[in-house]
Parts: sequence; structure tokens; C-alpha cells
Amino acid sequence: MTRPESAPWAPDTLVVAAGRPPHEADQPVNPPIVLSSTFHSLGTPGAGEKVYGRFTNPTWDPLEETIAQLEDCDLPALAYASGMAAVAAALSLLPAGGTIVMPSHAYNGSLSLVAELEANLGLTVRRVDLADTDAAIAAFNGADMAWLESPTNPMLEVADLPVLLAAARGAGALSVVDNTFSTPLRQRPLQQGADVVVHSATKYMGGHSDVVLGAVVTRHPELRTRLHTMRTLHGAIPGPFEAWLTLRGIRTMALRLDKAEANAMELAKRLADHPGISKVRYPGLPQDPGHQRAAAQLEGFGAIVGIEIAGGAEVADAMLAALKLWTPATSLGGVESLAERRRRHPGEPGTVPENLVRLSVGIENVEDLHADLSAALDETRLS
Repeated sequence: MTRPESAPWAPDTLVVAAGRPPHEADQPVNPPIVLSSTFHSLGTPGAGEKVYGRFTNPTWDPLEETIAQLEDCDLPALAYASGMAAVAAALSLLPAGGTIVMPSHAYNGSLSLVAELEANLGLTVRRVDLADTDAAIAAFNGADMAWLESPTNPMLEVADLPVLLAAARGAGALSVVDNTFSTPLRQRPLQQGADVVVHSATKYMGGHSDVVLGAVVTRHPELRTRLHTMRTLHGAIPGPFEAWLTLRGIRTMALRLDKAEANAMELAKRLADHPGISKVRYPGLPQDPGHQRAAAQLEGFGAIVGIEIAGGAEVADAMLAALKLWTPATSLGGVESLAERRRRHPGEPGTVPENLVRLSVGIENVEDLHADLSAALDETRLS
């Protein structure tokens, strides 16, 4: 199914309409799951387009088409077995011994893999605060790749993506944007000049904490060929059922994100005045002056909120244990609200405060979410 060129569909329409079977008699409304490890080739070399299940699967096609349309890309996306597999594929575009500019704060798995490549394969890493636009631009000089996140995980720093992407291109650096937090419903980095976009589709695309899957999107045919080859040779392929579940999750992504974002904005405002919280991090709320330039135009963005618990890590852990509705767990982007103290992970950067709790706000009633957090904060603050 293709999007009409004369009447481009909005993203909240694409999540529902893209990747559907054609409007023909007796066609199903939803694409089927194809469970097959191999495909008929009729004995003629080159006759079969599918050939083998590690190369492709018909269940991947509508998902990859839908993600590409959401990112406003003419080439199909590539689905991977996990978000980390997608990250690894994007990093494989670096030359041997190359130089990458990496955010000081980013997805823990990306940071850990880059550190592994730095230690064992001679990768040179320049770590920068992406909210410091001038410092980031200076770091691009002579780099092979610029890895960007906005907002960053878990500190929620906001980068000036259009300026940084233009600077990376001017410096000859390949630009990669992890768009997991924002989703294509809030920003489309390819439109802003990115070369490659990465998603952990486990999060907002899947949306129900029941699937693990990643995706990479690029407008450059030669890069897509390399990424496809990497997926095929490394075997980093998604299962058909996981691909089908992710597409099913995408159908409601616009509604889920709207509700979760509205909840997050309301909670961020309320929690800013709670005596049990020393700082609230949320794009659009007052933050450190150096981080305000790119965030100044935002009234609220996304469904992730960071709260720093007064009293330190021990109090934060006690607060998490006291929650009744919120689930103390890692990951994000599901319909349920999750809370996690990020520094419990050994690989989290030391610049992330020990008392920082990342809230992945779900779609529950905001009054219930606020009441549960407030009760847990009050219980641990007064104990």
C-alpha cells in the first residue's frame, strides 16, 4: 500500500493506514503472519525473491513500510531482532578505528557498546553534552560519525537537532539519531538532515511491553544495502510474530502517546512543588540555563519525566518500593507507568545523579498516578 502523493497523510493517520493489504475483494484488513524458514524458488537461480527466512519474510514488509512512511522515507525501514541489534547495525557503518562523537548521556546500551568498541577495537570516542551546541559542533571536526539523541536518556537534555545535523554534514560526519524517545510522531530527524534513524521499537511502537524489536531507517540506498547485509550476515532478524505484534502496536501509538504525554506534562508540573523532590526534569520545564536554548520553545514534550529524590539513592529506592500503581521496572513506552532509579545499572554514566528516578508515564488516570507517587514520596520522606 502506498501513500497518495496528491494527499499526503498525517502521521496519526499513517499509524493506522500504512502497511495494509490492498483494498480488494476478499483481502484481509490486516497483513498475515508468515511462519516459514524458506521459500519456493522453482529451481531457477534468482527466480525466488524471498529465498530464505534470514534474508526476508513477508511479515516484515508491512512493518518496514509503515516505519519508513512514519519517518518520511522513500526506502523501506529495516527491522532487527532488538533495539540493540539496530544500534549495533548503525555503528557498523563506522570505519575500522574510526572516530565517533557520542552524547555524555544516552541510551545505556548504546553507551556500553561504544565503550566496548573503544576498548577492544580502537574506536575513538569524543563524549559531549549535546545541549551545549557549540561544544558538540567543535567535536564533529574530523569525526566519522555523530550519534545524537534528543531528548537524551535519562537526563532529558534537548539538542538543537537541525543545527547539529547541518554541522555534522558540513564536517563530513555520518549522522545517526536515536529517535526512540520522541517517535516519528514528535520529530522526524530525516527531514532535519539525519543520515540514519534508529528505533527501539520495543518501546512506543510496540507499546505494550510484550515485544523486543528494533528498526533502522535511511534515505541512502548504499547505506541501506550495508545495513541489510549486516542484518543478514549477523542473523539479527526479528521473528515474524514479533514483527506482527509491533505493527499491531503502532496502530494505537498516536492515541497512546497523546495520553501519556498529557499525563507526563501534568505530573511534571505538579511534582515540581513536592517537598520530596529536589528537581524535576522534563523538556519545557525550567532547567539548567545551558540546556534551555533548544528547549525554550517547548511547552512539554514526550512521556518521560526525570525526578531527583530529596534524600539520595536510599530514599529513592524506598520510594520505589512503596509504589502501588507504578511498576518499578526498566524499559519505557508501554501503556503502564514504570519507574526506575537509573544509577542502579553499573554502566550508567557517573554524571547521572544517584537519586534520579526515570518515570515512563503510561495512559492510566493521571489522578491515580499522582496520588500513588505522592503517597510513596510522603511515606518515605516522613519515615
